[in-house]
Amino acid sequence: MKETQIDRNAWPWIFQPSLMVHRPTVKENIRWMVRRAEQLGLKLRPHFKTHQSREIGDWFRAEGVDRITVSSIEMARYFADGGWNDITIALPINVRAIAEINALARQLRLGVLISDRSAIPLLAAGLEAPVQAWVEIDTGDGRSGIGWDWTEEIAATAAAIDAAPKMTFAGLLGHAGYTYRSHGQADVHVAHSRDIAQLRHAAAQLRASRGGAFLVSTGDTPGCSLGADFAGADEIRPGNFVFYDIQQQQIGSCDFKQIGVALAAPVIAVYPERSEVIVHAGGVHLSKDFLPDPVHGNIYGRIALPTQFGWSAPLEGCNLRSISQEHGIAVVSSSLLAQVRVGDILAVLPVHSCMTADLMGALHPVDLGAAVSPILMLKGERTFSI
Repeated sequence: MKETQIDRNAWPWIFQPSLMVHRPTVKENIRWMVRRAEQLGLKLRPHFKTHQSREIGDWFRAEGVDRITVSSIEMARYFADGGWNDITIALPINVRAIAEINALARQLRLGVLISDRSAIPLLAAGLEAPVQAWVEIDTGDGRSGIGWDWTEEIAATAAAIDAAPKMTFAGLLGHAGYTYRSHGQADVHVAHSRDIAQLRHAAAQLRASRGGAFLVSTGDTPGCSLGADFAGADEIRPGNFVFYDIQQQQIGSCDFKQIGVALAAPVIAVYPERSEVIVHAGGVHLSKDFLPDPVHGNIYGRIALPTQFGWSAPLEGCNLRSISQEHGIAVVSSSLLAQVRVGDILAVLPVHSCMTADLMGALHPVDLGAAVSPILMLKGERTFSI
């Protein structure tokens, strides 16, 4: 990858670790996924846990998106206050939060996730407003959900929902989290096909025993970016695609030009004898997610250079090899080492943009080449109670 010179006039307003967002890239990622869903004949219910921003939510709305996924009740309230009225909380329902669930259900079309049948009577006992109840199906990720081939348990769970006041059975919902562990596009295709086939099997078995109409929902960025077979599915719920990251690039879900965020990392020490620089970018900014690399070891981020209106392609051989709470240790090329100095800014492309965005709480637009008001996210705007 071609290396460029450090432009010390780029991002002059940045003085601390800051998450930069390139709006044209992000908006194009949104448009691309909207078009893809339309071409596949699927409803798009994007997961907003990646960006957690009402302003970015409006970019989706401008493309015709009218339903969303979130990962918490707090996030559902945040986006409900921003005008969204069809929200699915894709986390096994927390029955202790019944007051908050009722407040949301009275305001909008609320989807909740049932991953354990024993939650149904507990939830039903306190519900005061109707909810759409999805049964979570585990297609092999082993995190939560009822096994895709547990035919009797799936049917019993759907029947329990049917019998519960204020609850309507919405359908089956899965998440192929194992696609994130793929090694290239071929692996993604295999994993995605497995996920869809197993969801399709579960749905067919349920229809045979229960009858009636219901939906099938799936969602993971690798599968939704690359998958070809969605037969039997009705909606997709990808989230990470809005920003992408170097994990997705390594998998093959995107290329570097589609990565829409980078962490501005001030250089705080330079060690030529080690071919390393220390940047103010640690686990509290990036998380401690890493990519294993057979040549470079664990990679906690790829190094690029700030430009007036964005950042360069990642520099060959320049990676974060280690991070602690606030420090990042970057191995750099001889070319970069010859020009970098304390006080410079480097751009770090994150391994996992969802975690990085959540930790940072605000996004700084960089495409205008000047300081503008940051795009605030859930954590950066306010705290609230229902």
